[in-house]
Order: sequence, then C-alpha cells, then structure tokens
Amino acid sequence: MSKLTVYHYAKCGTCRKAVKWLQAAGHELELHDLFETAPSTEVIRDWIERSGLESKKFFNVTGDAYKSLQLKDKLPQMNEQEKIELLASNGRLIKRPVVDDGERITVGFRETEFIQIWGD
Repeated sequence: MSKLTVYHYAKCGTCRKAVKWLQAAGHELELHDLFETAPSTEVIRDWIERSGLESKKFFNVTGDAYKSLQLKDKLPQMNEQEKIELLASNGRLIKRPVVDDGERITVGFRETEFIQIWGD
C-alpha cells in the first residue's frame, strides 16, 4: 500500500476512525496535527488544485473557530486567496482529516469514499 500524509487532530473521533481505517487497509501513515501546525498557503492551494474541490469544501463549518469568526456570512465575499490565507492561519478551520498521497486528496471521512480511493 501507499504512504499517505494525514492532516488530522488526534482528539477528533472522526480522525481517529479514519486513521484506524487507513491502517487496517495497510497504508503507512505520516500524521500531521492540524491544531499544532496549520499547512502553508502553498500546501492548501495545491490541495484545492489537485482535489478539484472548491476552497469552501476545506472549511470545517461545524467547528467553533468557523462559527466564532462568523465565516458563514463572510466567506461568500472573500476571494480565493483570502480563503486560502484564512485556512493557513488556523488549522482548526480545516475540515479533517485531509488525506494526501501526492496525487489524490480526500477531505473528511466517508467510508464509501475511502473504499473507492484508498481501498486499493
């Protein structure tokens, strides 16, 4: 199996479930704690480009940081660069886990998607 980089938060139940699933599937994991060190703007821009997802899909819309910053109302007025810089400024804003093999990216944990993408 491939080596995957997993951007996560160790105390997050969804992240723990995803890590356990990936390990059971035989993947070697390199874990990065989003709360300790947020990814750079370059990394986030690369995720968006390779994933084909809109930048708004990378926001943890259920998190306290998102709500306290009132991003539901502010994001629609922001340009792409501002959104990327905001994500890079605070790892708590990033939907987790983000799994990256250098080519493919998944955001969040949905077992059906993991089976399809990481189940090889």
